[in-house]
Amino acid sequence: MEEANQSVVSEFIFQGLFDSEELQIFLFVTFSTFYLLTVVGNLFVVLLIIADHHLHSPMYFLLANLSFVDFCLSSVTTPKLTTDLLQENKTISFGGCMSQILGVHFFGGAEMTILVTMGYDRYVAICKPLHYSSIMDRQRCIWLVWIAWMIGFLHSLIQTVTILGMPFCGPRVVDSFFCDMPLVMKLACTETDTLGRVINANSGIYATTCFILLMISYTYIILTVLHRSKDVASKALSTCSSHLAVVVLFFGPCMIIFLGSVNTTWMDKFLSVLYTLITPVLNPAIYTLRNKEIKNAIKRLKEFYFIHHQFNVYHFLKNYVSKRITIEPLK
Repeated sequence: MEEANQSVVSEFIFQGLFDSEELQIFLFVTFSTFYLLTVVGNLFVVLLIIADHHLHSPMYFLLANLSFVDFCLSSVTTPKLTTDLLQENKTISFGGCMSQILGVHFFGGAEMTILVTMGYDRYVAICKPLHYSSIMDRQRCIWLVWIAWMIGFLHSLIQTVTILGMPFCGPRVVDSFFCDMPLVMKLACTETDTLGRVINANSGIYATTCFILLMISYTYIILTVLHRSKDVASKALSTCSSHLAVVVLFFGPCMIIFLGSVNTTWMDKFLSVLYTLITPVLNPAIYTLRNKEIKNAIKRLKEFYFIHHQFNVYHFLKNYVSKRITIEPLK
């Protein structure tokens, strides 16, 4: 009995996405490109917001945190996914598997809460503009982001501690490309159907609650802008449309997975790829293409680089010419 309760599985095997070698090479190039764009795009948004003082406002402070979370969430699964596409044996250590579960739920939970905070920020800015600076001051923004990270950490800790207490002594093939909580639980050497449904429902309820809170915020926003002038309403809806697009892209797949069946199908794998790889690369594109302030900040960055580059070239040529005149003897 004591021996059965001990974990004897040292590694898990991923079944992956497809068996076709040609398709796996194509996906390797595609996913590697997407991940590179995710890293560059999200870190660029973070550094741009930090560097440009025009973007030092609550909305962009939250956007910088969202971009950083997207970068982290994609980094939990995508590097392993891309390298596994070139390997016949797709294995991961027991510790690596638990780390993936912890990371996915940590950054996924933090992103949900940050998106809700961004929705609240837009609600205050549009529905209570006169009180915006007092409600969304710097200290409150820091506290809201800190709470978002703590909620994500507690959510992931509960999930990870639950699965660490289970014995793994038999099957070790995970029908996915990363350690998804319900699929790993099914490999435990004990009855997990009831607990699996509870854990799955917990994540699903959390995602659904965050989504409902966001919809409530935007319902109030829409009702408010309908009573304002056409120009004001158009500007307000334009500001919120980027956030709504990100919300739908992220929460849609999450709620379908968590509230649906625990059995993995090709649709479950597609949805997992969507919210761990596709959505993080789309977020910076959505915000940079539709946000006027971000585009203006990029223009200022280009102008600064151009002026700085011209200044360096001028001084280089000046020093070069002066040295040539000094060194070369007069004839």
